[in-house]
Amino acid sequence: QVQLVESGGGLGQPGGSLRLSCLASGFTFSSSAMSWVRQAPGKGLEWVSSIGSASRTIMYTDSVKGRFTISRDNAKNTLYLRMNSLKPEDTAVYYCAKAAGPMQAVTAVKGQGTQVTVSS
Repeated sequence: QVQLVESGGGLGQPGGSLRLSCLASGFTFSSSAMSWVRQAPGKGLEWVSSIGSASRTIMYTDSVKGRFTISRDNAKNTLYLRMNSLKPEDTAVYYCAKAAGPMQAVTAVKGQGTQVTVSS
């Protein structure tokens, strides 16, 4: 079955950087589009970014464009999210999902998530 394990979260300072990772198993990662979603305290799931199986198609929600970079290493079955210029409003639990876009990502199977807290 699909298994996704996120890591790399923690405490980041405003303006700082963090890199999240998601190790995938139980399916053919190299053939699957993937996404990141997040859930801020007291709010619903928000789609963040998606990447096609060969990294040719990449999408971001407007609030992270120019700051976050999604990437993948198909040889390592791993999805990444590089987060630069962090803002307090980026504070959330971040999940990776086997999904091609926003509509699929919200309801797709996700991992346990990794907490990102942005605070000085």
